[in-house]
Amino acid sequence: MQQKQNISAFILGLFIFLGLSALGYFLGNAAIRFKEYERTVAVKGLSEREMPADIVIWPIQYAVADNDLGKLYNSLESNAKTIRDYLLQAGIKEAEITVSPPAITDKSAQAYTESAHAEFRYTALQTVTVYSSNVALVRTQMSAISELGKKGIALTGNSQGQMEEYMYSQLNQIKPEMIQEATTKAREVAQKFAGDSNSKLGKIKQASQGQFTIEPRDTNNPHIKKIRVVSTVEYYLSD
Repeated sequence: MQQKQNISAFILGLFIFLGLSALGYFLGNAAIRFKEYERTVAVKGLSEREMPADIVIWPIQYAVADNDLGKLYNSLESNAKTIRDYLLQAGIKEAEITVSPPAITDKSAQAYTESAHAEFRYTALQTVTVYSSNVALVRTQMSAISELGKKGIALTGNSQGQMEEYMYSQLNQIKPEMIQEATTKAREVAQKFAGDSNSKLGKIKQASQGQFTIEPRDTNNPHIKKIRVVSTVEYYLSD
């Protein structure tokens, strides 16, 4: 009796195993056939804008040299005041002007230098920086920077990375419109592809938005920013 029960259980288990194997085989084939007949097209849409920068950072660096450290500091303070007064008279606000601590070099304290032949023992660099949203006004003053030279200030120009910077801070205000435009252009490309291949454009399978980039339009116009974003969209295709 026990032997018959064992045989019956074995046969039942065998049928269950065969049934599950057959089900897996049919499901596997169905998935493969579905994959074979699934057709998609991935396209990209670009949106670009040219916008004027709304913030400017203008570092004005100058040099001072002297053999007397006290006189050196007096000259630095005098130059800083002259520059500040000049900027204020031009219409730049007090809160938009900052003065950095000076960088002073003592040539006699440096090893392997020809300090004995140096005319001045101490040299100093200091920077007055303008951080302003009035880009047009600041750019006008940049063009007239020689006026400070006429006042006896030894400007160092764009040395040691002291370059003006322009920024655009209103990206969040134009983001939605640019994303919509990029997506619309991607769909137009997909529809053209579907028409050329005698297919119909279906729903979106997946979509991804690229990073927004903000760069100068060109080297001569860093105050004009080119903003761009690329969206990638994958659509289903059907006959």
